[in-house]
Amino acid sequence: MTLSAEQRRALEILADAGARGGTLDMLIENGFPAELLADLVSDGLAMMQGETVKVGGRAIEVVRVLITDTGQSAIEDQGPGAQ
Repeated sequence: MTLSAEQRRALEILADAGARGGTLDMLIENGFPAELLADLVSDGLAMMQGETVKVGGRAIEVVRVLITDTGQSAIEDQGPGAQ
């Protein structure tokens, strides 16, 4: 699979984020369109999971985005800095 520069950048951020991934809000705030993230999920390169966290005594829902093994393979197959 050939990744666009934007897809690759998003996947690299998720790979660097480790096992907990990044939040959907963080990715959108970094300029990734929701449609791009949804495409990564539908292509099996990333997955989303909901999580309830307590902040200031309140429970809020957070959506985490994690890279899949397929997503990791996709960025490795293109090599460093490939676009």
